[in-house]
Amino acid sequence: MSPVPPPMGLVLELTHRCPLRCPYCSNPLDLVRASEELDEAAWHRVLDEAAALGVLQLHFSGGEPMARPDLPALVRHAAASGLYSNLITSGVLLDAPRLDILLEAGLDHVQLSFQGAEAADAERVGGLAGAQAKKLEAARLVRAAGLPLTVNFVIHRQNARHVPAMIRLAAELGAGRVEIAHTQYYGWGLRNRDALLPDVADLQAATEAVEEGRRLWGHALTIDYVTPDYHANQPKPCMDGWARRFMVITPAGRALPCHAAETVRTLSFPDVREASLASIWADDPAFARFRGTAWMPEPCRGCDRREIDWGGCRCQALALAGDAGATDPVCERSPHHAGLRDLVAARSALPPEFQYRGTAAPSPVIARNET
Repeated sequence: MSPVPPPMGLVLELTHRCPLRCPYCSNPLDLVRASEELDEAAWHRVLDEAAALGVLQLHFSGGEPMARPDLPALVRHAAASGLYSNLITSGVLLDAPRLDILLEAGLDHVQLSFQGAEAADAERVGGLAGAQAKKLEAARLVRAAGLPLTVNFVIHRQNARHVPAMIRLAAELGAGRVEIAHTQYYGWGLRNRDALLPDVADLQAATEAVEEGRRLWGHALTIDYVTPDYHANQPKPCMDGWARRFMVITPAGRALPCHAAETVRTLSFPDVREASLASIWADDPAFARFRGTAWMPEPCRGCDRREIDWGGCRCQALALAGDAGATDPVCERSPHHAGLRDLVAARSALPPEFQYRGTAAPSPVIARNET
């Protein structure tokens, strides 16, 4: 077997602490406590190993990564190692002094999440009053500092008709890229699926708004669009295939091939304190389990799309079919596809109340006197 090419991107989930309580949060239902998080020295070693492995892009994520007081030190270490760093943040803890510290440390890019275009809607979803004004100010500061800005919006049945306003806001903020991403149903999103799953008309309205936005803003704004699998007949290549392009490190130090991989309880994922990133990427059995095509059952094994969608999403197969090794039920050739169609049809006429992400912990801030 030929050597596995190095991962293009490494996602560092520094913490699960976050002042927001979004009901579609990609964090697991069992959130890692602050006392269980990797310390700064362990993250420095991860950064050194990432650079040696050939990782190109580094994404500081969470939770809210700015809840870690040592974030500037980690950004500085990444820059010294030659790694391109992207901060994925809610923006509610990002003020001018903290941004100055991150700029001095060598931060390359900011990815700012919004829960909606209008304050009332956004703050109902995020569960934090006053958050929208802080996000808008954070975006202004990022652009004034000359950093490239990406704006993210998560789409669901309660805001799918607001996509035109979202794209307009991203353009007004001076973002170079906006991601319009429908909710993915794992963790908190799966728990809130009935409150979040759009119908076909909602999906069509969002898709048309994206197409119109590309016509209006395409010269200045890149619009990425992530559709909801539940309405599709062919799966998308989740993370560009299991353990092919990306690695995720949890706050507790578990290395994963995707954000939701820990839902696959039959696999044991390695700890970065006990194994190097290089050995995990090349040799770990959990990373190898669904990599490539040899693991695939029929009809995937004989499908001409097997090296396009790489079998779809293993976590989605587990959630919908009860088997991470099954054909993704999104595929129209899956024996579970009819069950998915029935699930979509059974969606309640009115969305139930959100079950918000676990209680928000106090949010430390970046030390202002750090050098």
